[in-house]
Amino acid sequence: MTATPSTKAHKVLAAPPIRLGINVDHIATLRNARGGRHPDLLRAAKLAVEAGADNITAHLREDRRHIKDDDIARLTAAALAPLNFEMAVTPEMLAIALDTRPHACCLVPERRQELTTEGGLDVASQVKTLTPFIAALRQGGIQVALFIDPEPEQIEASRQVGADAIELHTGTYCAAASGGDTPAFRRELARIIEGGRAGAEAGLEVHAGHGLDYDNVGPVASVPEIVELNIGHYLVGEAIFVGLGNSVARMRAVMDSARAALRHSDTEARVSGR
Repeated sequence: MTATPSTKAHKVLAAPPIRLGINVDHIATLRNARGGRHPDLLRAAKLAVEAGADNITAHLREDRRHIKDDDIARLTAAALAPLNFEMAVTPEMLAIALDTRPHACCLVPERRQELTTEGGLDVASQVKTLTPFIAALRQGGIQVALFIDPEPEQIEASRQVGADAIELHTGTYCAAASGGDTPAFRRELARIIEGGRAGAEAGLEVHAGHGLDYDNVGPVASVPEIVELNIGHYLVGEAIFVGLGNSVARMRAVMDSARAALRHSDTEARVSGR
């Protein structure tokens, strides 16, 4: 996928560096298939960091289908990289987060029957619930992001409830990208671009993730307001064929290439006065 945001739309904002977060949930899925300790989550996290990951993401679900409580404790204690603790908005998860004190928490919607997270958190309908929940996490020294669809009302609500960041759900974009350079793809990319701009204007740090792979990540990494991508399932799958280190290193290179191209366009725009 080669489409990128236009220079004209983004010429004012120089692109900051972009971070890569690696989600290790499905390392745990493979381990849990047989029980025991292998493959080891800490070894996977260490390999990912050595290959270019900036942080590690792990989602502790209510049903503990992949990540377990001990995984969160071990990842936090090992301090291999900042831990992004994905969690539902429940008293149980709040207590665990405040006990383990990860670097960051990302609040996500969660349903037992879903295979994976299927959409963004409806922040706009939960302002009264989320405001004190987020305040408690922040008082504990934890940065808070909200996993949302790239919709103006959800971005504004995220600002209202006191979040530090938003993570734009890219699943719909990725599904559209699989069909090539179609009107649906361009529409969904435009939503990501506008969501990035609106989030930054609201004073929120902007992240993105869900379904990203080598072919579709470039346009998202080229959105200058987006400063972090969180990617997991695809890279764990690729690791079967090339090894986890190589899988992560290639994603790091693809993201960095897209970002470098954006910085080059920023420089050209400033020099030409556009």
